[in-house]
Formats: sequence, C-alpha cells, structure tokens
Amino acid sequence: MLSYAEARQKIIEITQAMRHDPPRETIELGRACGRVLADPVRADRDYPSFDRSIRDGFAVRAADAGVPNATLRRIGEIKAGSSFDGLVGPSECVQIMTGAPVPAGADAVVMIEHVRVADDRVTLERAATRGQSIVPRGSEARAGQELLARGTRLGYAEMALAAEVGSYRVGVFARPRVAILSTGDEVVDIMATPGPYEVRNSNGLALEALVTMAGGQAQPLGNAPDEKGELRRYIERGLNADVLVISGGVSMGKYDLVEAVLAELGAEIFFDGVAIRPGRPAVFGRCRGKLVFGLPGNPVSTMVTFELLVLPALDLLSGTTARALPLMGARLAQAVHERPGMAHFLPARVEHSRGEPEVSVLPWQGSGDIVAVARANAFLVVPADRPDWAAGEWAPVMLRRGPEGAGG
Repeated sequence: MLSYAEARQKIIEITQAMRHDPPRETIELGRACGRVLADPVRADRDYPSFDRSIRDGFAVRAADAGVPNATLRRIGEIKAGSSFDGLVGPSECVQIMTGAPVPAGADAVVMIEHVRVADDRVTLERAATRGQSIVPRGSEARAGQELLARGTRLGYAEMALAAEVGSYRVGVFARPRVAILSTGDEVVDIMATPGPYEVRNSNGLALEALVTMAGGQAQPLGNAPDEKGELRRYIERGLNADVLVISGGVSMGKYDLVEAVLAELGAEIFFDGVAIRPGRPAVFGRCRGKLVFGLPGNPVSTMVTFELLVLPALDLLSGTTARALPLMGARLAQAVHERPGMAHFLPARVEHSRGEPEVSVLPWQGSGDIVAVARANAFLVVPADRPDWAAGEWAPVMLRRGPEGAGG
C-alpha cells in the first residue's frame, strides 16, 4: 500500500503527463482572486517612478548634514502627490511628507522626530548620510520587468501589485470543472429530514467548498444509490467534467460498488488504498481521459483525502504548480500513541498562548465525527514509522484550510 507521499507523487506524475494548458479568459482584476495567471504581469513604468521619501521630515543635502546640530534654512514644503520646483542648495532644506518626491539637490531625508524647528530654521539633532530614508527610482521594479509570472495564483498581495501597475484586466486560466458525486442509500438531501438511520449529504457540500477554495468550479451531481445501473449513469455524467470526485462506495463492503462500475467503464486504477487514517480506502484512476478520485464516505476521511490527494491535481489542472502541504511544527500538549504502519491525521488545535505553537489532539469518535473537525484548526500528523510521541516534543501539524487555518 502506498504512503500518502507516494500517492501524492503518483497523482502529480499522472496529472502532469496528461495536462495541457487550460483555456484562457480575460477578466476584471477585482474578480480574479484565487485565479491563475495565463499571461505575465509587467511593470508599466519604473517603481517608484521618482526618488521617494519613506519618512515625514526634511529633505537635505548630506554634505550639509554630516554632523549633529547642523542648522539649515527651510525653503519650502512638499507633500505626497505634489512636487517642488526649486533646487535645494547649500544649507537649505525642504519639509517633506512620506511618499513625496525628493526635490532636486537633496539626497537624504531626516525624520521629523530628529529635528528642532524655529520658524524657518531647522536644526538636525542627528547626522544624515546620503540616501537616508529615500527609496531610489526604479529600485522596486523597472519598466517592462516581469513582476508576476504566468502560472501565479492571485492572492491579495498579487492583486495589489497588478493594480499598482495598471493591470485592471488580467488573462487567467479557466478553472477546472470538478463533478462531485456522493453515494449511499443512507444519504439524503441536506434539506430533508433524515430517518433514524439516514444522514444528510454533508460530504457533497464540503467537497463543493473544498473545490471552490482550491480554485476549481464545482459541479454537484447529488447522491447516487447503491445500485450498479444508477451509479453508472451518475458516473458517466461526471466524466463530462475535467475531474470526477466520488465520496463513498470505495471500501470492501457488499454495496461498495464504485470500483466495479469504474472497471466496467474501462477505467485504469493507479491505486485503491493509501496507508493513512482516516482515509485508507482511497481510489485514484483515469477513465475516458478524465481523472477520477474515489474518497471514503466518512466525512473526516473525505476531507483529509481531498487535501492530501485531490488538491495537487486541481492545482496542476488550474495551470500552476502543486502546492506543498501546509505543514508546521508545534509542541505536543499531551503524549500520543497510535498504531504503527500508517500515517494518522488527528483533529487538533494549535494555540500560541505560551509564545510558541502548542498542539492539542481533540477528543473524537472516528472518521464520522464532523463536530471534532469543525472545532479543529489543524491535523496532528503522526508518521507511519513514528507512532509514539511524548508530551513536549515538537511534532508535525497540517493546518486546516478555512477561517482559522492556513487558507488556500
């Protein structure tokens, strides 16, 4: 059975081998958060486009301000967005605001906190050096320079940069279409009142959210019953998308029919199990040129296997590289003992109340316990070859994407 790292690598290799550039479209920058650039973003001019002051203070000649207590004559004022037409000569200075262009003749800025002002006489309490508190023209970027490469996923910083250089419309790749199918006779719609032995379709909604957060376009198919003919019709519909993600029906039970139906449809199965808990009976294959993921039906298993296995494929199909797992280290609040031979992903909370990250494993009732995952902001990762950990040790943690986790 593959480790989760081996399974991820297999998915990346298969997806890369069949990947081609997605269709592209041009959209307004304000709608592009989370999208992947199909065209690079370049600087439209030098940045900054002038020598810019980074302090409120006085623009001076360093030659006049090389020693403390130098006294200069103020000859004007300049604020951000305006200019000073004159020239700063010997023993002269100009009051300047943050973001304003440094006037001709000046080559340093002295912070206002370090001067004494009496009418137009300005005494410098500290010496100044050439270039002090000035960002030179073009030091951030030169005109025509590539600032965001093709394949960059746009977050808030990237969008701010694109806006700064005037890229108010950007070329992006189309989002991969991801069909989402849940299975099981016990599953009912989330608006239904379930019977005593039924469950609402929380997996479908969770997978829609996960796909959207991953930059994909979710296409929910609903829930298929545990009957081969109906399941086949649902799966065939899902194969019209770029990726089909199925939850449930992939274990070894009498009514776990997904693999059998995929085999009837001519699917090539690359693996049907991963050495992880929760999520061991995870399936990855290709059918009619489309990637197919069969995820276990228990909700926590579905969430964990999506993060580990589906996410890298969606990254690649979005036109970018597969992101790394959001792993960090944290000090264990309590000892942990798990079964060896498989990696465990335990719902956990990371807190920083003592000045360093500390992780506590939450009480949970197994892979059907959505309550525990909703309380968690991370998963403690217990490696397959290291099942026992003492309290106080630094252990690997995978942050949960979401309001309190790592984000996309």
